[in-house]
Amino acid sequence: MGDNAVTPASRNDSGQLEGLGYKQELKRDIGLFSVFSIGVATVAPVVGLYAIFSLGIQLTGPAWILMLVLSLAGQLTVAVVYSELASQFPVAGGPYHWTGRLAGKGYGLVTGIIYALAVTAALATVAYLAAPWVSLLIAGVEPVGINRAAIAMALLLIALFINARGIRIAALLVNLGIVAEVIGSLVIGLVLLFFFQSQPVGVLFDSFGTDPTLATYLTALAVCGWAFVGFDASASVAEETAGAGSNIPKAIISATAFVGALVVLVAAAITLASTNMQALVSGQIADPVTAAVTEHLGAWAERPFYAVVVTTFFACIISMQAYTGRIVFGLARDGALPGSIRLSKVSERNKVPLAAMMLVTAVAGLALLLGLNDKAIGTMISFGTLGLYATFFLVVCAALYARLAGRWKPAGAFSTGAFGTALNLVAFLWLAFETANIAWPRAALAPPGASSLLVAAPVLIFAAVVVFAVVYAASRHRKEAS
Repeated sequence: MGDNAVTPASRNDSGQLEGLGYKQELKRDIGLFSVFSIGVATVAPVVGLYAIFSLGIQLTGPAWILMLVLSLAGQLTVAVVYSELASQFPVAGGPYHWTGRLAGKGYGLVTGIIYALAVTAALATVAYLAAPWVSLLIAGVEPVGINRAAIAMALLLIALFINARGIRIAALLVNLGIVAEVIGSLVIGLVLLFFFQSQPVGVLFDSFGTDPTLATYLTALAVCGWAFVGFDASASVAEETAGAGSNIPKAIISATAFVGALVVLVAAAITLASTNMQALVSGQIADPVTAAVTEHLGAWAERPFYAVVVTTFFACIISMQAYTGRIVFGLARDGALPGSIRLSKVSERNKVPLAAMMLVTAVAGLALLLGLNDKAIGTMISFGTLGLYATFFLVVCAALYARLAGRWKPAGAFSTGAFGTALNLVAFLWLAFETANIAWPRAALAPPGASSLLVAAPVLIFAAVVVFAVVYAASRHRKEAS
């Protein structure tokens, strides 16, 4: 898949943007492949799989992959709803604008605040998770405490330097990350599957002695939710994409499906290649993915594999920082944030929202200080996931409400036609269930020995964010009305 020929903002693209009330300030400089790559890099199959594989298989045995497939199916319906919205409203920071148009400005502002904070937390999380791989690649040791936080902050600053150079430079580097994703997931997955299979396929439906209950399967499903977030990144760079109305929906759906297929394939391949399933299920193998690679390909493969993983993580950081900056830019452009005049400025030379990206980087950097406490960092990770699913839910709710009330009939280049309302309803039911499932406090997902307060901390922090967002939106409404 190659990038479409990209020219300066076309009359159709800029005209559609002007019709939505905004002038073309960002440089429309990327095509279909680049926006697809941004979506893939943000969903990040390698990153997602590393975050969930060990925990998933310990919860329900190899059968956890069934929960992975269920989660993918649900998120594909969400991707379809997002695609219809992005096609008709291709604006930077999409969900804030979409929900504001469909369900009112206050609803949109609450959605935008939750969205911005959740993605910023997720950005800090990815940088924190990337730090050990960088250290292992360069020095052969795993960092702890302040060293890990410092490496993560360095990654954020390097990404900021790259993103400041313009969306096209960032997109080119993200494209390289996609090559690493293919090597680190598709190629390795196929090699393990075809040349090193040690278990029968039937093991994928086996709990392997974990004796899971309904509650355990629900926990596994909550864990799987982390693997399929980030496809909305494609929508946030809509104002920089040529043919956004048609290319953004293609990128959202294809990135979600591509990443989903890769994650399921590699998860199955690692499981089937295991020569000691009991050790895998019991958690004796702390890093099942690297262990599978080095066991079957040899110790020589360890460092090259680290390089691939670092590349995929860094591409994810670049992409997430870029799209989080566009979320803040979209809010600031409407005067919705303190310091909006500054945050809505676009750099003269490279036409990127540099001030917004700097703010996001600073906040994510402060969040990294939680990494000094192993128990506290888990709270940030959980909050980010919950906040992202809450944003999905708010968007899908607004779309369903607007459809049923006759306030919105999709009119973009992409539409599901007569199936739209049914798919929107399925997405609504899925997200109502999965968001509540992720929010449910579970000791199994908290650090060992965590107090009840720490177990409930992600939900409590999320509730505080919601209260703040509602109060802030209400105060702005009163101010505008006076």
